[in-house]
Amino acid sequence: INAAAYTKVDDAETHEDEALLVNGTGVGLLAEATAAHGAKLVTVSTDYVFDGTATAPYREWDATNPLSVYGRSKRAGEDEVRALTTKATVVRTSWVCGEHGANMVKTVLRLAAGHGEGAGTEQPTLKFVADQHGCPTFTEDLAGMILRLATARRPGVFHVTNSGATTWYQFARDILAAAGHDPARVEPITTAELQPPRPAPRPANSVLDNAALRYEGIPLLDDHHIPLERLVKHLTAGSP
Repeated sequence: INAAAYTKVDDAETHEDEALLVNGTGVGLLAEATAAHGAKLVTVSTDYVFDGTATAPYREWDATNPLSVYGRSKRAGEDEVRALTTKATVVRTSWVCGEHGANMVKTVLRLAAGHGEGAGTEQPTLKFVADQHGCPTFTEDLAGMILRLATARRPGVFHVTNSGATTWYQFARDILAAAGHDPARVEPITTAELQPPRPAPRPANSVLDNAALRYEGIPLLDDHHIPLERLVKHLTAGSP
C-alpha cells in the first residue's frame, strides 16, 4: 500500500520536478517492482486530477484534466500504473482530514480557539470559500476501505470518499457546530477573494462519485458528518 506522496499543493507549483519524482516516477517504480514479483499495489491518488468544470460528480472513468502541478504529478502516477500493470488499485480520494497532520478540521478548530479570548471580546468572523465543492474524507474510514480493497485484490480505479458533498464554507460551519461554537462566525467568500491568492488553481467541483464501489457491491463510507463529529470530539477532549 503506497501512502507516500508529495502533497504540498501550492509548493508543487515551484517544485515541479520534486512533485513528479515522488508522485509520478516513484509510483511507476513501485508498479514495476510489484508487477515483476507478482505483488499487489494499491496507491492513493486525488480529486485534483479533474479540472472541476463538470456539473455532476466525477466517475472513475471520466476524462482527467488537472489544473495544477500537483494534479498533473498525481495523474502521472496513475499513468505509470496503467502502463505497467493491470493488477494494481488506484484509490482517488479528496479533502482528507484526520487526527494526524495538517488538515481543515484542525485549522478551523485552531482559528476558533484563537479568537475571542476574554470576557466580552467579540469573536471575529472566519472566511472560507463557498465556490469549491467536494467530499470530505476521514482517514480512519479511508484506511479501512483501502485495506478492504487491498485484501480483496480488486484492481482498477476506485473513488473513495465519505458521502455527502459540501463546500469549504459549509464544512467550516459544520466543524464549528460540532465543537460547540457558533457556525454563524463563518462568512462565505469566492476563490477570487482569497487573500493572499493560492498559487495552485483548485477545481471548482471535485465531488467524486463512488461509482466503482457501488458496482462492486461494496458499502459506501458513512456521511462525512458522522466521522466529523467523532474527530472533533477526539481533538477537543479535555479542552475548556
